[in-house]
Amino acid sequence: MEEDKKSPDDVQAEISKKNSSEDYFADFNLADLNISVENMLKSGVHFGHQKPRKDPRMEKYIFTTRKGVSIIDLQKTLEKMEEAFELIRKIKSEGKKIIFVGTKKQVKDIVKSAALRCEMPYVVERWLGGTLTNFKIIKGRTRYLKDSQEKLSQGEFKKYTKLEQIKKSEELEKLEKKMGGIKHLDEMPGAIFVTDAKEDELAIKEAKKVNVPVIALSDTNVNPTLINYPIPANDDAISSVRLLLSYICKVILEK
Repeated sequence: MEEDKKSPDDVQAEISKKNSSEDYFADFNLADLNISVENMLKSGVHFGHQKPRKDPRMEKYIFTTRKGVSIIDLQKTLEKMEEAFELIRKIKSEGKKIIFVGTKKQVKDIVKSAALRCEMPYVVERWLGGTLTNFKIIKGRTRYLKDSQEKLSQGEFKKYTKLEQIKKSEELEKLEKKMGGIKHLDEMPGAIFVTDAKEDELAIKEAKKVNVPVIALSDTNVNPTLINYPIPANDDAISSVRLLLSYICKVILEK
C-alpha cells in the first residue's frame, strides 16, 4: 500500500462532496486515494445484513455480530481485494476489458461513471440474456447500433420520410439504452465486476458458463462459492459501493 497523501477525513469529505454528482468519477482524484481499513470503516463497508439473513458460506468473512447485524472482517476484505487486483492487472496486461455490472437503481449512475472513467464496458440496465453465452449475436446487434448511429450523425437517414426517421431514432434510443454500454466490446471480456451478486445473478451465471472470471462485492447474504473473486463488503450502502468502485478504478488506471 502507498502512503496517504490525504487524511481519511479529507478523502471522506471529497466523497461526501461528490455524492450528488451524476458523473461521480469523472474528475475524482484517484491518486490520493488510500486503500485502507480506516477508509472502509468510514464508508460502512463492514456492515452486513441481519444475522438471520446470513449465508453460512460467508461465515469465514464475518468478524462478529453487533445488535443482530453481521460485521464483515475488513482485513479479509483487504485480502480478497488484493486477489482481485492481481487478476485485474493480468487482464490489463492482456489488453482485455472488464464489464462493470450494476443494475440496482441506486448504483446505476456511479457504476456507469466508474466504467466510463476506466474506458470499460458496462451494464446498468437489465442484463440481456445471452450477452456472454451468445456473444456473436450480441456483437452483431451492437455493430448494427454503432453503424446506424454513425449513419444518423452523417445525415444518411434524411432520405427517409419524417415518420421513418422518427421510428429509426426511437429504435436506436431503445438499443442504446439496452446495450450502449457494451457497444464497443469487440471480444469476450477478461472478467466481469458485479456490485450486487444477488441483483445480477444472471450475469454471474452466464460468466461461469463461458469461464469468464467474476469479481463481485459479496454481502453477508451471498453465496461466495459462486464467485471466483468475492470481495466481502456492504453492497447496499452507496458510500460503500462508491469507495470500492474507486479502489477498482485506481487499480485499472494505475501506470
